[in-house]
Amino acid sequence: MKIDKLSNMKGGWFIGNFSPSMLKTKDCEIAVKSYQKGDYEESHYHKVATEYTTIVSGSIKMNGIEYHVGVIIVMEPNESTDFECLEDGTMSVVVKIPSADNDKYFNKEKRGIRGR
Repeated sequence: MKIDKLSNMKGGWFIGNFSPSMLKTKDCEIAVKSYQKGDYEESHYHKVATEYTTIVSGSIKMNGIEYHVGVIIVMEPNESTDFECLEDGTMSVVVKIPSADNDKYFNKEKRGIRGR
């Protein structure tokens, strides 16, 4: 049995081709992410990975549309989105397939490679 804490993982990411990780794999990435109201991420996209985001508490806004508990959002490669947290304590589960290193590209910068 392996035991660790989500707080020891980087940004909530605990499975994927990175360290630290509970399972190092190129097949997928999985995270449990926590946010506070006003947390924001600029518009970005992935060239390789498909990203699945499920809202498990609170609410968010992506591309100007509000999403609430129970919604599953699928972002295919080359689809862009920004992200804004609308409530304190918002949580999501995010799955990316595959785990692709350096596959985050910011639209504003037109260059990539920052974070998961």
